[in-house]
Amino acid sequence: MGKLDYEDIIIGGGAAGLMCAAEAGRRGRRVWVVEHANKLGKKILMSGGGRCNFTNLHTSPENFLSGNPHFCRSALARYTQWDFIAMVQAHGIAYHEKELGQLFCDQSSKQILAMLVTECQAVNVRLSTGTSVSSVRATQPGFELQTTAGTVRCERLVIATGGLSIPKMGASGFGYDLARQFGHSVVPTRAGLVPLTLSGRPLEQIDGLAGVATPVVAQTPEQSFSNAALFTHRGLSGPAVLQISSYWQPGTPLHMNWLPGIDAAQQLLEAKRTRPQTRLESLLQEFLSKRLAIRLAEWCEPGSSTGAPLQALTDEAAQALGRRLQHWPIQASGTEGYRTAEVTLGGVDTHELSSQTLMSNFQPGLHFIGEVVDVTGHLGGFNFQWAWSSAVAAANAC
Repeated sequence: MGKLDYEDIIIGGGAAGLMCAAEAGRRGRRVWVVEHANKLGKKILMSGGGRCNFTNLHTSPENFLSGNPHFCRSALARYTQWDFIAMVQAHGIAYHEKELGQLFCDQSSKQILAMLVTECQAVNVRLSTGTSVSSVRATQPGFELQTTAGTVRCERLVIATGGLSIPKMGASGFGYDLARQFGHSVVPTRAGLVPLTLSGRPLEQIDGLAGVATPVVAQTPEQSFSNAALFTHRGLSGPAVLQISSYWQPGTPLHMNWLPGIDAAQQLLEAKRTRPQTRLESLLQEFLSKRLAIRLAEWCEPGSSTGAPLQALTDEAAQALGRRLQHWPIQASGTEGYRTAEVTLGGVDTHELSSQTLMSNFQPGLHFIGEVVDVTGHLGGFNFQWAWSSAVAAANAC
């Protein structure tokens, strides 16, 4: 067939693709990164409000969802958050911990992208934007690709095309289609880390609350998250809601604890005993914003006598009301979908990949890394760490 044009071609110029290219190039490989969008690393640039939540101090396999829960362990153990932090420090990028181990650039996401591009350029990686791949076929050896830059051949092919989230950034299903072409199963995809929507009566009930944020515990039977919830014009968002969205699907019971960290039933009983003339909305304002306190009081069942003083409640009714405030059913109708989702759940079935190298069990030299794989992190830098770790695992395979 003649000399290969490249040893490694990486389709996708985002976080995982650039990281893999830099690592492979450092090992002396001839590498080409092919990106169909007009810029590299668009999701890097927009992440973390423009400051890139690039990893999390507390990264562990428990922070990831997958149909194969143990799959991510190997890659995460061999390239850790501390390894990436060391790279950030070596490039003189100042950063800080915001909360819960989340690390952000002090200045700009552009610094992380510039670091990755610099690492690639230092080892002569070719970086191409605005370049599409129309077909891929296996050859002996390697692969032949038809691209808008012509026909090219390579020994190894790494798919780092991401998921379907935020289509305006250039997201596509290319990686899934290619996986199927080579016999792989794709776990059904759906939007993750995404705001929830309400409709009908539940949406009417939150009218006027858009912009109100409050600490909550969001709960499904499988998982719970303590953080802030934010009311929107469409439903609910905020970190706690984004987190729980990855575990919620239509029909899944969802509850909100509006008064985390206290015993609401006990508070009601105590207030009823010591301040019997206090009304429910007045008591709730001691823990919540005025708008939310008033609305919660209105939402409570008519039998709770919210407009009356607490002394009108029996002890049993006060306890029941307290339990309800801490286990409030949320009737979500759906999510805002891929348009605003931070990640895509599902992807290339990890039972068909090597956890050591991210290589296909069916096609030698074909690797899948990052978001295109059925590994999805929690909110807070975990998905970037999966991009770095899976990229290095594939690069090491050379």
